[in-house]
Amino acid sequence: MGLSGKVALVTGSARGIGRAIAVRLAEEGADIALNDIPQASEALNAVADEVRALNRRALAVTADVSQPQEVARMVETVLAGFGHIDILVNNAGITRDALILRMSDEDWDAVINIDLKSVFLCTRAVLRPMLKARWGRIVNIASIVGVHGNAGQANYAAAKGGVIAFTRSVAKEVASRGITVNAIAPGFIDTKMTQGLDEKQAAELLKRIPMGTVGTPRDVAEAVAFLAGEGARYITGQVLGVDGGM
Repeated sequence: MGLSGKVALVTGSARGIGRAIAVRLAEEGADIALNDIPQASEALNAVADEVRALNRRALAVTADVSQPQEVARMVETVLAGFGHIDILVNNAGITRDALILRMSDEDWDAVINIDLKSVFLCTRAVLRPMLKARWGRIVNIASIVGVHGNAGQANYAAAKGGVIAFTRSVAKEVASRGITVNAIAPGFIDTKMTQGLDEKQAAELLKRIPMGTVGTPRDVAEAVAFLAGEGARYITGQVLGVDGGM
């Protein structure tokens, strides 16, 4: 229960990696503010029930984290409900894959706004109370694609590469105030995206992973729990790969 008394806000937490992170932080003793888009409210409420089953408080707040007014409302709601925000996990993200010559302006903008702009908006919104408390943990979910690139994902790679650069820059700004800012770069994780691969695609994928298996959302959640705790107090501005050796 290393996070007892802490409040964590996890964006994009209705399913997949975000859900696993929320549950794992609750297991460590944190109360959890959950966020996702309004269309995912039913799934979000189900995760809230999972958190409460662990005897932790849960607050579900629907908001589009690419919109400044929505982010402000979300953070105000969490502060009103819990009084403070100690941990922010910027997990919300989408993909809109296409080769660059076929990529529309709309697909570029959507990915940049959800995957990168939201990280800026949410971080800016929670920093003031963290600075006042002189303690905070911000963990941004990037991607191995943001490190190495990937054909057909120029928008996603640009966004996640931006998350990594943003992480390193903000870490330098707030380190003296007891706030750490780190990123996690997952590789191929067993989520809805990888479950949609056919047998041939899955076999090719596994060849690229030295450990020979895809990761689980829990693998990412364990890394987040470490970075959110006191054991990682002297770690900031880093990118931790959770990728089976890729």
